[in-house]
Amino acid sequence: MKVLVIGGGGREHAMAWKLLQSPKVQTVFVAPGNGGTAADKRLHNVAITDHAALADFAQAERITLTVVGPEVPLAGGVVDLFRERGLRIFGPTQAAAQLESSKAFAKAFMKRHAIPTAAYEVFSDAAAAHAYVTAQGAPIVIKADGLAAGKGVVVAASLDEAHQAIDWMLNPRDNNSDNGNNGNNDNNDNNDNNAAANPLGVQHNAGGARVVIEEFLDGEEASFIVMCDGKNVVSLATSQDHKRLLDADAGPNTGGMGAYSPAPVVTPNVHAKVMKEIIHPTIAGMAAEGIVFTGFLYAGLMIDAQGQPRTVEFNCRMGDPETQPILMRLKSDLFDVLMSATDGSLNEVELEWDRRAALGVVMAAHGYPLDPRKGDAITGLPSEAADAVVFHAGTSLKDGQPVTSGGRVLCITVLADSVKLAQQRAYDLLQPIQYSGMQFRRDIGFRAIKR
Repeated sequence: MKVLVIGGGGREHAMAWKLLQSPKVQTVFVAPGNGGTAADKRLHNVAITDHAALADFAQAERITLTVVGPEVPLAGGVVDLFRERGLRIFGPTQAAAQLESSKAFAKAFMKRHAIPTAAYEVFSDAAAAHAYVTAQGAPIVIKADGLAAGKGVVVAASLDEAHQAIDWMLNPRDNNSDNGNNGNNDNNDNNDNNAAANPLGVQHNAGGARVVIEEFLDGEEASFIVMCDGKNVVSLATSQDHKRLLDADAGPNTGGMGAYSPAPVVTPNVHAKVMKEIIHPTIAGMAAEGIVFTGFLYAGLMIDAQGQPRTVEFNCRMGDPETQPILMRLKSDLFDVLMSATDGSLNEVELEWDRRAALGVVMAAHGYPLDPRKGDAITGLPSEAADAVVFHAGTSLKDGQPVTSGGRVLCITVLADSVKLAQQRAYDLLQPIQYSGMQFRRDIGFRAIKR
């Protein structure tokens, strides 16, 4: 069987790596791929990001299954096109992907279906947004409405920071962002080159922009990802990522600086609440509105001290970097699971997980997240092991050697008997890796270890 993975980041490298473990899979193509998938002789990079060209390729190569990694091609309707061509693909349609591509759509949907989330208002007029923030006070959360590569959210601790975020997000000038990159939107992390004009490190929305302004939710975040076949739902292992750039959750938001699985904050009681109050109502609500949801559904949660989860955001794909530790723990055949999902038979699937914990540390480029530098040579990469893999994200090959090509560069991912042991091993594995200006957090997993 031949499989096509659309995307070029760490998530897609992990998907391709896992799919190769299936005895039924002969060839995995990654479009467009990255330096890590290019260097792996078992994988085949395909330099295509155009949707029609991807469908042509899938037909010509007789691809059995296509799976979509990043959000931009989903929002652009790649699933709709493949289905029109009679091609098997796993992911949500363009209409279903609105749960991620428009925060305003998602918030209104949650309000209609009584799905627990933060109170909010939507603004396209900067003056009205400023007045609302002044009346509400800080802390408060400002979100760009559209896709923003994981950098469209500002948790403003002060009114000055909130007003600054509004001015940036609703400013009509073009910031040369790379939201049109169909291959790898949330890994290339291409932002405004004028860092001084964007001190908060947020992605800017050009003409017609809107912002969603939400109440600040206190608690602990977790990532809750499920697979949906339009009717049936199977939950993946729980995980928790680290959005902030610096240790102790300081600095600007990023696409994610590391993650681990399982997440102790998601107790069996919390898990049951999420499925009952968030996941099932979302799938049922979409169907009631005439939009059947298939694909990965990611609910970003805020869990308060009483164990009550509320929805921070929806994504319509697996998270990055959560995918890397989750797939390290998955013992089931991913190809079989995805085939069941596209057949509408997820009710027959029971996933098997490694009892060990998995943890991934992201290494980022110089200047990330504001202005990531490209072209720095990467040395010291360790060999792959059964329980330790360096997944590539923002890399490419130059004269056969890996160099940086995006904001988040690598994700060092390991399995161990506890989160603490996984953390120690990941940082040991990271030590020999070198490139100019590299950045990484030194406390990935600290919340789980503290518990």
